[in-house]
Amino acid sequence: MTYSPELLKGTLKTIVLKLLTDNKKMYGYEITQKVKELTRDKIQITEGALYPTLHALEADGLVTTEVEYIGKRVRKYYSLSPTGKAATREKLKELTNFMDTMIALLEIKPKMA
Repeated sequence: MTYSPELLKGTLKTIVLKLLTDNKKMYGYEITQKVKELTRDKIQITEGALYPTLHALEADGLVTTEVEYIGKRVRKYYSLSPTGKAATREKLKELTNFMDTMIALLEIKPKMA
């Protein structure tokens, strides 16, 4: 079961920021594959969703880019800026609070491990 794009839309920036926090720098395809791996294919980010998100984060000053040439290929790496590090903490806090609110609103019982 994969999640709908509507559910992912509001969390994609947070997902990308957290991955960059954990991995220092990543390129686009690497981000999509890491998300698939970590979610056991439940979340599959398309290029059409990822790259506009990365460009928006860059425009907001939250990520920086670095280009590397690998043979004839160009690979663009994304890293968090100092502002991005602070924004990641805020985004994670906001998402955690939102999930807690949704659990209470929908009266969802937490699963026991």
